[in-house]
Amino acid sequence: MVLPYHWKSFSLPLLLSVCGLNAVGILVIRSAANQDMEVVGRQMMGSALGIVLMLILCLIPYQKIVRYAPLFFGISCGALLLVNVYGRIVGGARRWIVLPGVGQVQPSEFAKIGIILFSAWFLGRHEENLNKPRELLAFAAFAAIPVALILSEPDLSTTIVVVVCIAAMIFAAGLSYKWIFAAAAVLIPVAAVFVELVNHGMFPFLKDYQAQRVMAFLHPSQYTDENLQQSNSIMAIGSGQLFGKGLNNNTLASVKNGNFLSEEQTDFIFAVIGEELGFIGCLTVIALYAVVVYECLYLAGKAKDMEGRVLCTGFGILTAFQGFCNIAVATGIFPNTGLTLPFISYGVSSLLSFYMGIGFVLNVGLQRTDRKVREDAVPEPSALRRSQ
Repeated sequence: MVLPYHWKSFSLPLLLSVCGLNAVGILVIRSAANQDMEVVGRQMMGSALGIVLMLILCLIPYQKIVRYAPLFFGISCGALLLVNVYGRIVGGARRWIVLPGVGQVQPSEFAKIGIILFSAWFLGRHEENLNKPRELLAFAAFAAIPVALILSEPDLSTTIVVVVCIAAMIFAAGLSYKWIFAAAAVLIPVAAVFVELVNHGMFPFLKDYQAQRVMAFLHPSQYTDENLQQSNSIMAIGSGQLFGKGLNNNTLASVKNGNFLSEEQTDFIFAVIGEELGFIGCLTVIALYAVVVYECLYLAGKAKDMEGRVLCTGFGILTAFQGFCNIAVATGIFPNTGLTLPFISYGVSSLLSFYMGIGFVLNVGLQRTDRKVREDAVPEPSALRRSQ
């Protein structure tokens, strides 16, 4: 049965913003790859496939897909386990598997979709009993499985992104403030102890290369070699000034021609944007992200059920936090993390997963409710549960 969609509610700003980011990405990747059309072609094929998947998921009622969320969750965990056993090692991390006829795939990108779908399914089924310890422990136990598998690759940055998304989704579902305050009471002292250990050169739970990145961030003058890429990234962004040097510039001082960055088309693509498109280009990209995140959270508030609200919140926070982390690394605000810039960085796995997420959000928007708020209106169920 096809649901009666409200086509007037279709989020055109969300669709146009996503396509705009993708278009900027293809142009900048072409420049960053020194006009290597094989690289550009793969990204364009990924874009075309992503748009098709987005439109398909936009038309299929998300309720039918969420129904099979445990299956997708299990497949995601199985793929992550396969990476840990048979994955390809690049740069000391085992994050990719090579599939015959497909090529290199990064399962952790698709695992984000599985985790968000499972969270929507679980939180929707346990909506009324969300704040009971049994339900919270069960949810935490299930969520810990993919988080632990991603962390063991090792991929600390993706682990942090996933944890932030999970926290945002459970908050949107109506987590009681008593649990929030209890978590803060535990996490704040733990964070303080961790910072103190870091100040004394001790890095519990961190690999050597992760510790080096943190130390390079805290003491850049003492770790100039480890901090070289971020320093070059900041200089590249600054050199673009207001309007940039133009796409495909071939000056020897550019980040791509001077080999100042090793991952200019993925992790540090924002540096290329800053250098070639300038402050105006950077501001345009950030504005497009703002529209995407706003639309996701707006549609979360208009969702007809808990599953829709969690889906929109999860993908909105995923885009916002991962995008912020990538830009923060390129501008020296965060230590080097290795996260892609959503819809812009080179990488078909990342591109497909984010397009799939937008497809779910658009579908939620087509089924949204536009209830008028009255002074005597009954509060939302999530608001009632949060106050308990």
